[in-house]
Amino acid sequence: MSSLKEQALQKEAELKKYLQKFKSIAIAYSGGVDSTYLASVTHDVLGERCVLLIADTPSFPREELKEALELAKQQEWNVSIIYPNEFRDERFLKNDSHRCYYCKSELFKTMIEFTKQNRIETFACGENADDLLDTTRTGKLAIKEFGVITPLSEIGMSKQEIRILSEIRHLPTADKPSFACLSSRIPTGTPITIEDLKRIENAEKILKSLGFKQYRVRNHKNLARIEVEVADLTRLISEPVRSKVLQELKELGYRFVTVDIAGYRTGSTAVSDGDITR
Repeated sequence: MSSLKEQALQKEAELKKYLQKFKSIAIAYSGGVDSTYLASVTHDVLGERCVLLIADTPSFPREELKEALELAKQQEWNVSIIYPNEFRDERFLKNDSHRCYYCKSELFKTMIEFTKQNRIETFACGENADDLLDTTRTGKLAIKEFGVITPLSEIGMSKQEIRILSEIRHLPTADKPSFACLSSRIPTGTPITIEDLKRIENAEKILKSLGFKQYRVRNHKNLARIEVEVADLTRLISEPVRSKVLQELKELGYRFVTVDIAGYRTGSTAVSDGDITR
């Protein structure tokens, strides 16, 4: 057994010991790598006293929601859908540099209300140790403000370790690509609309249907800026893929369809690109 695998298993043992001190836990669940792993371990420890809360919001693609619910059903996890109202918050819709904080605040507020109504002892999210190093994640402020516990980061568990442990548990999310909410595809300073989110969602479904694993469609008004892994750039611009992507994104209303040769990367819409849509 590799030292990294051994280290990961040791941390999982620590995680289980940490979780045993709680009578019941609600977990913010998205079907992503971290929350799925946390759900699996917590269910092992607490059984039905572990409740997963998944948010049905326009920022969350319908396919992702469906897949997350199906996974929970397959695993026989206790899951409930909640409906946060971030789209009623003008601060969120304004899409400034604190958008993620406003979104997470509404999400956690709604989930904590659920825990109180159902007499659940505590509320957790899947923040991992690597997340602590990311200074762009303003949502971390909401984690502290609402007293959300973060078992994975408290144990010091990295994303790589979570993937290793997820594979050992035969979780289908072990190699799932990173995902961020659809609102993150819109440049900071450009107001968020449900119409734009639907267009982004449909555009990314096209890339997914063509077999791309890690991708983003950045929405710059009438211009779509596509990001895929650098290794996938050649296939994206080769026929017949290029023509299909171009045609179907133009049918969604994009006047210009571009490919970012820098490849996929997080946070590339953090600053509004004022000239790009002129």
